[in-house]
Amino acid sequence: MSEERFGEFVLVRRHADGHVAELALDRPKAMNAVSTDMARSIAGACAALGADRDVRVVVLTSTHERAFCVGADLKERNSFSDADLVRQRPVARGAYTGVLELPVPTIAAVHGFALGGGFELALACDLIVADGTAVVGLPEVSVGVIPGGGGTQLLPRRVGAARAAELIFTARRVEADEARELGLVDEVVGEGRDREEALVLAGRIAGHSPVGLRAAKRALRLGQGLDLRAGLEVEDAAWRAVAFSGDRAEGVAAFNEKRAPRWPGE
Repeated sequence: MSEERFGEFVLVRRHADGHVAELALDRPKAMNAVSTDMARSIAGACAALGADRDVRVVVLTSTHERAFCVGADLKERNSFSDADLVRQRPVARGAYTGVLELPVPTIAAVHGFALGGGFELALACDLIVADGTAVVGLPEVSVGVIPGGGGTQLLPRRVGAARAAELIFTARRVEADEARELGLVDEVVGEGRDREEALVLAGRIAGHSPVGLRAAKRALRLGQGLDLRAGLEVEDAAWRAVAFSGDRAEGVAAFNEKRAPRWPGE
């Protein structure tokens, strides 16, 4: 396993021959509250991972024992003028869009508090694995703002408009078992096992065609919200991008030769 640091608060670890990358939030003294510097580092790490063709899956984790991420750094924000807040907005937004726009499958491993922007980072991932200590929610209206990291758009896509409205308007916190029942997270595992189980899942995914994984994610994301006919056109375009690739040729050959594929990734 190799490690690379992006600024002071973000650590990238590479597993499984570099095919699984772990993006670890590492600001333990602030329970991973997202400051301006941390947001910039998250965006930078995502840009590097997205451009790395060896990376097939990204797992978003936390080094803090009791929190995934408690959201925006409100202590920092308390010192901002209106002009400071305007200047910081593109930086903060870049962290969330960085995760959302990763071209490979992404998995959030959540334990403890994942609130506000912290939960939005998880919502930007394709899958969320939580342990039994997880507490999630979007409490922004309770401090006079609204979700600004994609929450008003991503949460309805997971749980529907009415359920998302109830959760955002009440600002309530949801514990792990209810979060699974509502679809806020995809799997609940034993306490302290979220990272381990997310990495196991990532390893299973990473064994498949890198070209196929990227194309499947693109079709899933671009097809959201479209009518069926338009969605099928998105799927067809993604299929054509894969159908004439080296990965498709290798996958068919490996199946017929009854061996594990050796993906060329092109």
